[in-house]
Amino acid sequence: MDQPAPRSLGTLWSILRFLLPYKLRMFWAGIALIFTAAATLSMGRGLQLLIDQGFGGETSADLSNAILTVVAISAAVAIGTFVRFYLVSWLGERVSADIRTAVFNNLVKLHPGFFESNRSGEIMSRLTTDTTLLQTIIGSSFSMALRSSLTLTGALVMMFITNLKLSLIIAAGVPLILVPILFFGRRVRQLSNQSQDSIASVGSYAGEIIQHIRTVQSYTREAFESRAFAAEVERAFRIARKRIWQRSLLICGAILLLFVGMSAMLWSGGQDVLSGRMTGGELGAFAFYAIMVGSGFATISEVWGELQRAAGAADRLLDLLATRSLIISPDAALKDATKAQAEVRFDNTTFYYPTRPDHAALTNFSLHIEAGKSLALVGPSGAGKSTVFELLQRFYDPQQGAIRLNGQDLRSIDLTQLRAHMALVPQQPALFTADVRYNIAYGKPEATDEEIVKAAKAAHAHAFISQLPEGYNSHLGEQGVRLSGGQRQRVALARAIINDPRILLLDEATSALDTESEYQVQLALQEMMIDRTTVIIAHRLSTILHADKIAVVDQGRVVAIGSHTQLLNSCELYARLAKLQFREEADVAL
Repeated sequence: MDQPAPRSLGTLWSILRFLLPYKLRMFWAGIALIFTAAATLSMGRGLQLLIDQGFGGETSADLSNAILTVVAISAAVAIGTFVRFYLVSWLGERVSADIRTAVFNNLVKLHPGFFESNRSGEIMSRLTTDTTLLQTIIGSSFSMALRSSLTLTGALVMMFITNLKLSLIIAAGVPLILVPILFFGRRVRQLSNQSQDSIASVGSYAGEIIQHIRTVQSYTREAFESRAFAAEVERAFRIARKRIWQRSLLICGAILLLFVGMSAMLWSGGQDVLSGRMTGGELGAFAFYAIMVGSGFATISEVWGELQRAAGAADRLLDLLATRSLIISPDAALKDATKAQAEVRFDNTTFYYPTRPDHAALTNFSLHIEAGKSLALVGPSGAGKSTVFELLQRFYDPQQGAIRLNGQDLRSIDLTQLRAHMALVPQQPALFTADVRYNIAYGKPEATDEEIVKAAKAAHAHAFISQLPEGYNSHLGEQGVRLSGGQRQRVALARAIINDPRILLLDEATSALDTESEYQVQLALQEMMIDRTTVIIAHRLSTILHADKIAVVDQGRVVAIGSHTQLLNSCELYARLAKLQFREEADVAL
């Protein structure tokens, strides 16, 4: 995939539009941010009270009251941080989920040519890893940087004093801070692993849909896949929500313990002040400015690096969101262009694949497929037979000429209506990681069990499906890996049968079947082809002798058309192919 040109951090502002639906949460997150920063800075006032009224007082009661004031301010900081972190983290996860859904919804509608020139692995990286980077920025880092900037400004130039004794006391309090980290950290890590697994599941699901994009679009399942993907994203969001809750508690506890430890340090230092061994100014400067400057610089430096990464992620995601399909329904699309029977005509069609602009796949290609009749396409590999299927389903548009369905240019017909009346049985069937029932009913999700079984029987698949551990509820593994090639093809054939298409596209649909199964499936296909427009890509001529017409294709042109007998006498290419294939079959029979 082409790499986008580098952009400034201003690119991130384009992502902020995804935050607009959540204005109320943004408002409260902003209030929590300001409250936390104000509470943190008010610690200076608390230190002033501690020095003036606690250390300068004459009794331990005065000191205790001042310490309680500091503790109260610390509690306000902790609570404000908890609310801020939870709300902003929620926004980050929510926006990340929304961006993933928006990108996927755009991807699933893109023309197949886009996926020929772009690697699926990189697309998945954009969909998962890049959105996770943005979630980190929106969900925590950016708000932390804002808060740290507010508190750092006034403290930076004031950090000139270091006290060894108080430093040792702070170091001694580190183990106390580790307690909540160890306690909650284990839970956070577990939930983080679950969250990463759920994100991986999201990426895997999207990868499969993109890999089978032609099948998805052939059966007009874009809307369904968008809903199913949204459900996967929502599941990942629910897991992430639990994680950020635990992390919020972790930060809250750590801050409380930190300031409790600071309070203990201040009490010890206060005793030194009362005894004259230390000045109040030295204690206050160390306690306040050391914390503000150290944490402020650490936070901002960390966030700056993340911002740089997030800007690149935003570039890549915006590129995907901005990509538009070259194949779209016209504004005034015809909704009912496909009648009970479908007549197809290629009129002087010339087509170049986007990845091969210098080599025409079809040149002045003209072909008439009569309504309710069958036509077989034969010819050498690379002749353009598969391209005919690609153009019929309008995965691409020809550069010249037109393809007409019942007299209407395909470009004037609604895409969903067009593809809803077609069913493709490819040479390499595409099965999804689900059960048998789901795969057969993919193009007709409302199909009843009786319809599914009937289609499976017609495709000679019911027998082996019944022998699976859970029958029609048996999961097939990734891309149907648990089935043999012939079994996968019969499931794909059952999917086409149940869809009851007006136009049936068969790409050597029986090539992976044994002799007996092929015979029975051929009988089923012949019944299915009655009064149905059927186009067959044939590599074995013996499988198309029943076709009404046979078109010989070579170098992107129709060189001859007729019956098997006619072509044997009139087409040298067909006669040569027939002689070679029937000789091979005879040799095999011997």
